[in-house]
Amino acid sequence: MESFEPADCERIWNSVLASLRTEVSEGAFNTYLKATKLNGVNPVGERFVLEIGCNSAFIKNTLEQRYWGQITRELESILGGKCEISFKISDRNSRINDNESRNEGLPLFEETKIDRYASIWQKANLREDFTLENYAVAGSNQMAYAAAQAVTKKPGSAYNPLFIYGGVGVGKTHLMQAIGHEIIKKGESGVLFCTGELFTNDLVEAIRLKSTEKVRSKYRRLKLLMIDDVQFIAGKTSVQEEFFHTFNSIQQDGGQIVMTSDKPPSEIAKLEERLKSRFGAGLTVDIGPANFELRTAILLIKSKQRGIEIDMETAQVIAANIEGVRELQGFLAKLETEEKVRGNKMDTAQIQKLLELPLNGNEKTKIITPTEVISEVGNFYGIGVQQLKGERRLKTIVWPRQVLMYLLRNDLRLPLEEVGRLVGGRDHSTVLHAEGKVKIELVDNHRFQAELASLRKKIFASSG
Repeated sequence: MESFEPADCERIWNSVLASLRTEVSEGAFNTYLKATKLNGVNPVGERFVLEIGCNSAFIKNTLEQRYWGQITRELESILGGKCEISFKISDRNSRINDNESRNEGLPLFEETKIDRYASIWQKANLREDFTLENYAVAGSNQMAYAAAQAVTKKPGSAYNPLFIYGGVGVGKTHLMQAIGHEIIKKGESGVLFCTGELFTNDLVEAIRLKSTEKVRSKYRRLKLLMIDDVQFIAGKTSVQEEFFHTFNSIQQDGGQIVMTSDKPPSEIAKLEERLKSRFGAGLTVDIGPANFELRTAILLIKSKQRGIEIDMETAQVIAANIEGVRELQGFLAKLETEEKVRGNKMDTAQIQKLLELPLNGNEKTKIITPTEVISEVGNFYGIGVQQLKGERRLKTIVWPRQVLMYLLRNDLRLPLEEVGRLVGGRDHSTVLHAEGKVKIELVDNHRFQAELASLRKKIFASSG
C-alpha cells in the first residue's frame, strides 16, 4: 500500500484535533496541540506508522508524556487499525499564527494570558466546555441558571451556599463548573471542583498518612469550593466533621460554596442535622428534566463541540426520541462513530434507523452511556467510581471491575481500547481477561446469572 497523500493527512489530523479539542482545556489545546501537523501515514502490513510534527522539544516531550494515548486512540478510531506514532520537531508549522510567532523567543515559563487561565482551570479540575456560554437554558433550569449568574457577580455574599439538586444528567455539574470558570476569569485562583467521593478519599488518605493539616490547608483557604454529589459524605462521621469545619472556615473568610446532589439537603439520609442546617441556609434550587426544546438546544451545542453537522430538523428528530441528556450525548457519540466508519454525513432517514435499533427483537433501544454503566455498577456493588477505575487488587473490587468491563464490551459494544481507557487506562489484554472470566462464570453459576440479570435490569430499565 502507498503512503497517504498530504491532503489525506490534513483531513485525518483535522479530525483528530477536533476530537481532542473537546477533551482538553483551551489553553492546553492552543499550547501543545494546535501547532502540530501530521507529516505522514505509512501503511505497514496491518498497521499504520505515523509521524507527527511539532515545533519544539518542550512540546514534543509534553505530547509524548501526556497526550500519546489520546492521540493514538483517535488515530486508530479513524484509520481502523493499529497505529504507531512518533513525534518530530519541525522547523516551523503552518498552524502557528502571528501571535505565537511573536512569543517564540520568550522563555517557556512566561505564559500568555490564556495559558495562565488554562493552568488555573486544570488545577481547579474544571472541564473546558462546562461554561455558561455552552449552557442551554429553558424553564426547567432557568432559576438555577439565574442563581449561578448571581453568584458569579457577588461570590461569597449572593446565595452562599448555593445548593443545586436534580436527577442524573440534568446539567448540575455543568452549571456548577461554569461558576468556577466565571470566577477564574475575574482573576481568582483559589477555586476547586471535586466530588464528595474525592473529598472523602483525600481525608481518608490524610488520616492514614497523618497529614490532615495538608488537606485542611488545601480546602479551607479556597475562595470557591464546588462539591459534586455531596450526598456521598452522608453517614461518614469523620468526613462530615471535617467538611463542617471546612464549610465554616470558607464562609467566615468570605469564600463561596456551591454543592450539587440528587436530592435537597432535608432528604439526604444520614446527613448530620447541623450540615442540613448549613446547606439550607443559602439558596436551594432544583433542575428538572430537560423538555423537548432544551434537549434540542443541548444537542445542537454538543454536536458543534464535537464537530458534527446536525441541522435543526435532525436535532428535533433525535430529541423527540431520547429523553435523557446523557442518553442524548451517548447517541451523539454513536452517531459520530457511525459517520467515521461510513466516511460521510448521515441523513435524517439513516439517523431515524439508528434510533430504532431493535432490543430483544422488537423493543426500542434505550441509549445508555458508559458513565451510567460505571455508576450503576458502582452503586450495585457498593463501590466508588474511583475505586472501580483505580489500581487496588482487592477481590471485592476486582470482580465488580471485571463485570463492568464485560458490560461495556458486550452490552455497549465498545472497542477493547475504549473500555480500557474508561476503566482507568488499562490495556486491551486486561479487558480480554476480564471478559473471559465473566463469561466462564456465566456458564453454570446460576447465582451470578441472576445477579447479572438484576444489574442489567437496573442499567437498562425503561425511563418510563
